[in-house]
Amino acid sequence: MRIHELKRRLKHAGAGPLHEQRILRLWSHALPRDSGRRLPQSFFPSSLLAALPAIEAELAGLARLHAVHPGADGSERLLVALADGQTVESVLLPRDGLCVSTQVGCAVGCQFCMTGRGGLLRQLGSAEIIAQLALARLRRPVRKVVFMGMGEPAHNLDNVLEAIDLLGTAGSIGHKNIVFSTVGDPRAFERLQQGRVRPALALSLHTSKAELRRRLLPRAPDMTPEELVGACEAYARATGYPIQYQWTLLEGINDGEDEIEGIVRLLSGKYAVLNLIPFNAVDGVAFGRPSWERCKQLARTLHQRGILTKLRYSAGQDVDGGCGQLRARAVQDPVPVRRVVAITQF
Repeated sequence: MRIHELKRRLKHAGAGPLHEQRILRLWSHALPRDSGRRLPQSFFPSSLLAALPAIEAELAGLARLHAVHPGADGSERLLVALADGQTVESVLLPRDGLCVSTQVGCAVGCQFCMTGRGGLLRQLGSAEIIAQLALARLRRPVRKVVFMGMGEPAHNLDNVLEAIDLLGTAGSIGHKNIVFSTVGDPRAFERLQQGRVRPALALSLHTSKAELRRRLLPRAPDMTPEELVGACEAYARATGYPIQYQWTLLEGINDGEDEIEGIVRLLSGKYAVLNLIPFNAVDGVAFGRPSWERCKQLARTLHQRGILTKLRYSAGQDVDGGCGQLRARAVQDPVPVRRVVAITQF
C-alpha cells in the first residue's frame, strides 16, 4: 500500500481533510481509534466508520514484529515481517531515534555491506515504511527517523518522499530530525528541495578518491566526490541543515594519510559533519576495521585540520551487528530468537 492510495480510500469512504489527518496521526503514532478528546462516533461520518475496520486491519497487516535483538546500549534491532513474507530491519536507537529500511535488499552492491550482497528483491511501499514507525512506537517514543536501514532511498524515491511528508506532518517528527541517507543521486538532490518537508541529508562518501569509490560502491551514480560534495553543499545552504558525511573506516583502504588530505580538500569550509564509523564485521567479507586507537587518531587529526568530525562507536562484532545481517540470519534460520547484540549507532 502507498499513502496516496490510503488517502484515496479514506476520501472515497467519506473522510474530509480533518478526518484524514486524524486517522494518519493515530496510525503513525500507534494510537487506538478512540484516542483524543472527540470520540470517533461524534467526529467521523457513518460511511467512514463503516469502512475503518477493514482499512485498520490492512494497515495492521502491513508489518509485524518477527524478532527483537536488544543491545547493551539500549538499542533494539527489530526484524520486521511484511505481508508477503519478506523481512526488513529497523533499529530503535538511543535518544528516541529509529532507523528504517526502504527496500528489501539493495541494488548498490556496496562491497562492505551485507544488505547489498543479495541484490534488490523489491521496493517498500510508503505505507510499509510508516508501518515500521508504528511498530517502533508501540515499544517506545520515537522523535527522530533516519533512512539508514536496508536499501538505497534514492532508488525508491516516490515512496520515500511520501513517507517523509507524512513523518513531518501527521507523524510529528521535526524536519531536521528526519535524515535521508543516500550514496548520491542527482534526482534525489533535486526532489528533496521541492517537498514541503525537507529532511536533513546524509551522504555515504567513504573515500575522497573517485576510482576507489566506484570499486567500493559499484552501482552508485557515477558522480565524483567533488560533484557529490558540491550538490550536498547546495542542499545544506538551502535548508540550513549541515550535511552528515558517512565514512565507514576500512583498514588499509580508506584510513590513510592520503585520505585525510582528501577529506580536508573536500570538506574545508563546508557546512558539514563527518561521521567516522569503524567497519562492522560481515560474514564472508574480507575487509577489517582499524584499531580503535587509529580511529581516534584520525578523528583527532581531522579536528585539528578544521573538519568537524564525530567518531561513532560501532561495537557490533556479533554476526547480527551490521545492517542486513539479522535478515540474512533469519532467512537461513527462520525460527524467531532473542539474543543480546551490539548495535551500530548512527
